[in-house]
Amino acid sequence: MSRAAGRNVAIIAVVALAVVVLPGGGETANAVLAIISVAFLAAIASFGWRLYKENRLTLFSLERLHRVLLYGGGALAFMTLVATPRLWQTGLGTLAWIALLAAAVGSMFYVWNESRRYRI
Repeated sequence: MSRAAGRNVAIIAVVALAVVVLPGGGETANAVLAIISVAFLAAIASFGWRLYKENRLTLFSLERLHRVLLYGGGALAFMTLVATPRLWQTGLGTLAWIALLAAAVGSMFYVWNESRRYRI
């Protein structure tokens, strides 16, 4: 193991020890995890907004049905991912989760495929 790798393992071990031993360490770890989660969601939202701004003309040139399918598929995927913990509680819910995500991805792929087709 290299010196840098050993140092990194030691840092992780010290942080884990602090979470376990210090009073309130678990709550602090949960707060840090929540902050990291919010930052990750903000980064995804920023990426989505930038993608929208760069492709606005392409989106507005889609037919109305294709735009509805694209935005509906995105909304369905978002709602399915938000409901993941509840859907995974049962076997039928897991199958519904898979079917909903497949429908969302399928509708967005269909729109993407149709947008690449050349028609006169």
